[in-house]
Amino acid sequence: MKRFRRHGQESQRERLKQELFQFNKTVEHGFPHQPSALGYSPSLQLLAIGTRSGAIKLYGAPGVEFMGLHDENAAVTQVHFLPQQVRSNTLDGRIIVNIAYTCVEQVWLLLFPQQHTSPLKMLPSCYVVTPCSRCGPLPLSVHSVPDNYTCRRNLEHVEALQENPVNPSQVVIGYGRGLMVVWDLKKQRAIQHIPGTQQLESVWWTEDGGYLLSSHNDGSYCRWTMGSKDVDEEDVKSDIPYGEDCAFFNPNWLFTPPFLLFSGGMPRASYGDRHCITVIHGKTHVALDFTSRIIDFFAIRGDPSALVVLVEEELVVIDLQTEGWPVIQTPYLVPLHSSAITCSHHVSAIPLKLWERVLAAGNMQSTHYSKKPWPITGGQNLGPDPPQRDLLLTGHEDGTVRFWDASGVCLYPSYKLSTAGVFHTDADPNDNMNQGTEGEWPPFRKVGCFDPYSDDPRLGVQKIHLCKYSGYLTVAGTAGQILVLELNDEAAEQTVEAKVVDLLQGQEGFRWKGHTQLDVREEPVLFPPGFQPFALVQCQPPAVVTALTLHSEWKLVAFGTSHGFGLYDYQQKNNVLIKCTLNPSDQLAMEGPLSRVKSIKKSLRQSFRRIRRSRVSLRKHHVNNAAKLQDANARLEAELAEMEIAPVQRKIEARSSDDSFTGLVRTIYFADTFLADSSHNTPSLWAGTNGGCVFAYMLRLPAAERRADEPVTAQPAKEIQLMHRAPVVGILVLDGHGAPLPEPLEVAHDLARSPDMQGSHHLVVISEEQFKVFGLPKVSAKTKLKLTAMDGSRVRRVGVAWFGSSRSEDYGESGLVVLTNQGDVHVVSLPTVKMQVHYPCVRREDVSGIASCVFTKHGQGFYLISPSEFERFSLSARCLVEPRCLVEAPTDSSTQRGSLLDGASSAHR
Repeated sequence: MKRFRRHGQESQRERLKQELFQFNKTVEHGFPHQPSALGYSPSLQLLAIGTRSGAIKLYGAPGVEFMGLHDENAAVTQVHFLPQQVRSNTLDGRIIVNIAYTCVEQVWLLLFPQQHTSPLKMLPSCYVVTPCSRCGPLPLSVHSVPDNYTCRRNLEHVEALQENPVNPSQVVIGYGRGLMVVWDLKKQRAIQHIPGTQQLESVWWTEDGGYLLSSHNDGSYCRWTMGSKDVDEEDVKSDIPYGEDCAFFNPNWLFTPPFLLFSGGMPRASYGDRHCITVIHGKTHVALDFTSRIIDFFAIRGDPSALVVLVEEELVVIDLQTEGWPVIQTPYLVPLHSSAITCSHHVSAIPLKLWERVLAAGNMQSTHYSKKPWPITGGQNLGPDPPQRDLLLTGHEDGTVRFWDASGVCLYPSYKLSTAGVFHTDADPNDNMNQGTEGEWPPFRKVGCFDPYSDDPRLGVQKIHLCKYSGYLTVAGTAGQILVLELNDEAAEQTVEAKVVDLLQGQEGFRWKGHTQLDVREEPVLFPPGFQPFALVQCQPPAVVTALTLHSEWKLVAFGTSHGFGLYDYQQKNNVLIKCTLNPSDQLAMEGPLSRVKSIKKSLRQSFRRIRRSRVSLRKHHVNNAAKLQDANARLEAELAEMEIAPVQRKIEARSSDDSFTGLVRTIYFADTFLADSSHNTPSLWAGTNGGCVFAYMLRLPAAERRADEPVTAQPAKEIQLMHRAPVVGILVLDGHGAPLPEPLEVAHDLARSPDMQGSHHLVVISEEQFKVFGLPKVSAKTKLKLTAMDGSRVRRVGVAWFGSSRSEDYGESGLVVLTNQGDVHVVSLPTVKMQVHYPCVRREDVSGIASCVFTKHGQGFYLISPSEFERFSLSARCLVEPRCLVEAPTDSSTQRGSLLDGASSAHR
């Protein structure tokens, strides 16, 4: 009999959904992708960065962040703050866009078209004039050129514009051929000519307006005396810091006595590929060597106090007041991709003791940074203090795991762990990239942390699991290595022995064709304070670890690869369980990742060739045979659907057991539940594979007093084969109240209620295509939700989250949070597995963004919008982390006070 809900119940549920769920994209963490322009306001103490995609981002004190996006994806090439106003202008190659919070009546923008463009200079010169200098337009050509100037006929494009810092009515115009003209805006005439003969790169006024400095294409710079008469070449002071045949690549430099700072100028033949800024102060001369191309830089005035450099992959701030000129650690704009991100893991509500120990270990790694505070302090952070301490852990290609404070708006680096020390690699331990050779000229000094090159790709971190209560961490890598680490406050020297796990279990007919395993160091290794490895499991074959979990209360680690899964006792350092899941047809699983890519491409080519041959044959022999034509189209549609080129609405169909990678383990899970009967709960291990199979094992753990001596045993208990054979991407056990089981040690620390062991437990199996609930211990099907049957979506990421009501502190619900291959996020209720809400989140074409998504326990999520940026979003109406900040105009401004603004918009991308 069909049941009907009353209208009142439905409307009440809809109101409750609004109190529980709300989708927002809140803040972007990390470094902007492809930066193209830099701006700074000394009065507002704000930094602005423009990108090639048309984004403009403003930063002040930590927590003060704003973002705008041009309507079209045109590169921002210049950013200028308007004087005395809370506004800025950006130049994107076509039009000047005003990002404003007040009116624009008091400012003029002066543009000079270039006569000749080059690949490096595609835009006009531009600068912002102060209100008192609004005295008339600048000339598009200079008529009063000295007779003795040899390049009079062709001045080329306007290369530079600079306003006199002490007399805003005077502007110097620099032309490409070297001529510089000082123009008086009030008198509307040229008052001084500077006859440079070398190709001009940039010009700069000294602070007192008494001198003008110019840099040239031959590697020289000149200092010209300013006055009422024209300058002769004999009166100029010039220098070539690094000899002939040099070039100032970046047309920006600063003369801030007693400092001289400029970029480029390196000998082309020897160091043409270096990205350098030279700092000269008295007898101290250093060439700061950056790891990527320099975009722009400026000095914060105050003798000066700091040098701020924007390079292509990071922002570097140099403390110029401390001996040795150390780097100031950035509270934001940190390059997440200093080594490519390979995986992520989020841990919510970190206990204070663990938090302090991690920060202490991180502080020991930061002694080379300056002690000076962050020099960019504009605006006010009005956001509340974070309600809890959260960590985001990122695994990287070079074998490092980086810990980030993800509690608030700023993603701040807390600690870095390197796993490379356990293994033999090609890196030279004595190689110090930060120190140049004594007596070397130019005097290079490496600056910045961006280092995308890995000593060995096998070091890449693929899975991470941290227990926040015990301090145990497990890290798994590309070559089948699983490290178990413990937090130690002191340095320790120890040997890490590898325990080999043969996942093939003697199966014949398989031969591994991929990479070899990493060689473990046999000698003791000195590990610094922090997480230190004490156990190592090496899978054979050394394939990528695809699933990982840790149970710190039971002292067990479970892991899976494309060949099977295993269980390891890290207290006794013994293997407990090894299960091979290979299917006889899983030959691709033996070829490794590189061979696999080639095989997939070959399979695609063969499929298209087969389709093409069938169509040609039909045209030649059966032109009018509609039935066979329809059959060919059906085969084409089926093969395209298998390749996931474009998801379409379709029914869930059973997959063949001959599909490749059916034995790949996608998820692994510990649970204390009922497997043998409904009276006795027992520890258990669950594993789900790519072929839609779920394996369950009962675990026998010795009593606590005998745990160190007696072995842990595992016994097969259940095996479930989903009829549609879709990959199993998640497994969850619900207690008698329908709530997810608590994390290990969570109840012991009084942070969760004990699970209900009186009522019936339920098993939730999440495949790519559906959610299915089974009763335990009989594993009888109860209910299911077919996701793919509705809209053709497939589950790519899944997590469990708690959603608290925004109106009542006492009410909340647990639910599944799901990201599909179409970029939509869904919330599914538990235990009823009914769809609650869904929102578009990630572009469907952004495959890497979808693959990188990680959910938190409180309804938030992170995904990569570029190799260097995380987008943070929230599905919770209660838990929301977003910028709340205020920027006020200077007190002498006639503009109105700025208003409270959100730093990010939910629709900004």
